[in-house]
Amino acid sequence: MTHSKRLREVAEDDITFKEEDADGLLLLHNYALVISLNVLDFKIKRVLVQPGSSANIIQWRVLEQTKLTGSIILATKLLAKFNLASVTTRGEIVLPTNAEGVMKTTLFEVVDGYIGYNIIFCRPWLHEMKVVPST
Repeated sequence: MTHSKRLREVAEDDITFKEEDADGLLLLHNYALVISLNVLDFKIKRVLVQPGSSANIIQWRVLEQTKLTGSIILATKLLAKFNLASVTTRGEIVLPTNAEGVMKTTLFEVVDGYIGYNIIFCRPWLHEMKVVPST
């Protein structure tokens, strides 16, 4: 929203809002951004877009279900401040991701155990996709 009184030229592809667009908005937008995404030929649901994270994370069981565990590169890393604790990864995997027609090859850290989401995307992935997350 622009609060300034000055007028400016608006390009065709700009997204702008007027004061009246905010009428009736009572709740803050503090919800997590959870999407579905195509990874290889699989539609993965419960994908968390987390701009505060610095690692793309995928659950081991997702790779088991898609029969991709053989493609995991063995490498262990310690993810600090993850799930209110530290977690050691089981390896890495490189997978193509497709979001609205934009294809990117993405490096994922593989974790075992329940993390609440099938995939967690981080800040660098958002920059590569040239998107701004918004709920």
